[in-house]
Amino acid sequence: MRKIIIFLFLVSSFVGFSQEEAWVYFKDKPDFQTYLDNPITMLSQRALDRRTAQGIALDIIDVPIYQPYINAIINSSGITIKAKSKWLNCLHIRGSVADINALILLSSVLKVDFADKTLNSSTNKTVAKLKFKPVNKTMETAVTYNYGISSNQIQMLNGHLLHQLDYTGSGKIIAVMDSGFPGVDTAQPFQRLRNNNQILGGYDFINKSSNYYSGNNHGTYVLSSMGGYVDGQLVGTAPDAMYYLFITEDAISAFPYSENPVEESNWVEAAEEADRLGVDIISTSLGYFGYDNPNYSHTYSDMTGNLAFASQGANIAFDKGIIVVASAGNEGQQTEPHVGIPAEAKNVIAVGAVQANETYALFSSIGPSYDDRVKPDVMAQGQTVVLSDPAGNLVTGSGTSFSCPITSGMVACLWQALPGKNAQQIKQLIQQSSDNFTEPAVKSRPQYGYGIPDFNLALSNGLSVEEFLNNEYKIYPNPTNDLVSFSLPSNVEGDKIYIYSISGQKVIEENSSTQVPTISLKSLSSGVYFYKIVSKSYTKTGKIIKQ
Repeated sequence: MRKIIIFLFLVSSFVGFSQEEAWVYFKDKPDFQTYLDNPITMLSQRALDRRTAQGIALDIIDVPIYQPYINAIINSSGITIKAKSKWLNCLHIRGSVADINALILLSSVLKVDFADKTLNSSTNKTVAKLKFKPVNKTMETAVTYNYGISSNQIQMLNGHLLHQLDYTGSGKIIAVMDSGFPGVDTAQPFQRLRNNNQILGGYDFINKSSNYYSGNNHGTYVLSSMGGYVDGQLVGTAPDAMYYLFITEDAISAFPYSENPVEESNWVEAAEEADRLGVDIISTSLGYFGYDNPNYSHTYSDMTGNLAFASQGANIAFDKGIIVVASAGNEGQQTEPHVGIPAEAKNVIAVGAVQANETYALFSSIGPSYDDRVKPDVMAQGQTVVLSDPAGNLVTGSGTSFSCPITSGMVACLWQALPGKNAQQIKQLIQQSSDNFTEPAVKSRPQYGYGIPDFNLALSNGLSVEEFLNNEYKIYPNPTNDLVSFSLPSNVEGDKIYIYSISGQKVIEENSSTQVPTISLKSLSSGVYFYKIVSKSYTKTGKIIKQ
C-alpha cells in the first residue's frame, strides 16, 4: 500500500506540473471613469471614509477589471481562471504553455507572466534556485496542552497599559488572512466576539464559498491571540476589535498538501476585498518562498520589496491606508533562513519571534532583505504562546504565526488611541518605540530588526511631540521611508538644514521656520545620507538612512 501511495503521488505531481501557472495582464480599464464618478459602486462607505481621513485619492487601480476582458479569457481554449486582481489588472490562470501563450494575440492583453520564469519570453537565462522541501502546513506550529495565562505576551509589548486606558481595539477592523477558522462559531473563547457581533463576515477564496468557519485550524489559533477571551486565562491583544475572516491558503486537503503561486493571488484578492470593506489592518500569518514545483519557487534575490505578486499587493494595500502585519516566517534554522513573502515587502510590518524572556526564538526567519532593508521590522512573543484550539481548549503554540497577530492586535489598540494618524505615521511610531531602533540589526543581529516595540511609548510619542522631544535635539524616524523630523532646542534661531549624499553632494536645502521642521526624503534613492543643521548658535551633523 505504501508503494501505491508513493506512486500515486508521483503521478499526481507529474500531471499537476503539466499545467502551468501564469498571470495575464490587461492593457487598460475602458470603463474606469464610470466607476470613479460613482465610487460607492466599487468601495464601501467605510473604505471611502478611510481614504478621506488619510488624504488618499481614488485612482484607476481601484476600478474592477473590465468584465468583457475576463469573459474573453473564460472563452479561451484550455484556460482556467484561479484568481483575479483589480489592483494589478490581471488574472491568475492555469493551462498549457501553448494555450497560455495564445492569449497574447488578444488585443486586450498587455503581457503574460509565467510563474516559471524560464518560460517568459523576456527571460533568456535560467535562474539558479535552491531546492525547497514543501511544508506540511498542519505542522508549522507545535501545539501542546500546557495551560497558562496570557499576560506575558501582552505585557512584553506594554499592551496592558493601553488596555488600562480602555484602548482595546474598539472601532478598528482587522482582516485575518489564513487557512481556516473552524470552531470560531462554537468555541467558548470566541463567544465574546460572537455575542458582540465583532465578527463581521468573511470568505473562503480557495473554495469560493461563504463558509469561512471551515478549513485548517491554523487561523483559529491565530484569531484567539487577538480576539480570544477567557477571563483570567486568555485575553487577546485586541479583544474589542472587529474582524473579517478570509481563507486564502489551501491547507485542508488530506493529500497531497499544496504549495502553489495561486495562493499569492488569493492573498491579493482577499486584500482587495479587505480594502473594499474598509478594513484598517491586515494580519497575515502566511508566507511564501518555495513551491511544490521548484520552477515556481522564489529565491533570496527576489526579496527586494516589490517584486513578488503578494508583496506588490501588500504595498498597494498600504498605499490605500491599510497597515499590513505579516509573520516573518519559521525558517531561521533552514537552508534558506530569510524573511519571505509578503513580510519582505517594503511597507509591511514583518514580525519575528522571541521567547517569553525576550530572547530570540531560533526558528524565526532572519533579515536583512536582499536589498539590505531591515527585516524583520519588530519582534514579539512567538514561543509558548497561550491560544485557543477549535474545541475551546487553552493550549500553547510556537511560531511567528502568533507573534504576528499579537502585534496586529496592539496596532489596532494604538490606532484607536491615535485616530488622527495615518498608516505611515502609526507604522513609524511602532518602529521608533522598539528597543533596538537606534541600532537596527542588518548585519550584526539580522534576526532582531528594530526589536520589541513598546506600545505605551508609541502612544506617548504620538500624543505629545513635546513629551517625546524632552527639549533635547532629536531626529526621527531614522531610518525613514519619507518624512524625517528634526527637534531643535527652543533657543535656536535662523536654522538651515542641509542633506548631503554619501559622496558629499548637497541634495536638499531647507529653511527652518519651526522648532520641529519636517523634510521629505521621498525623492531620494535608498541609502545613507548626512544632514547638517546650521544656526547662529550651533551646528549639528549626523546620518540619515533612507529606506
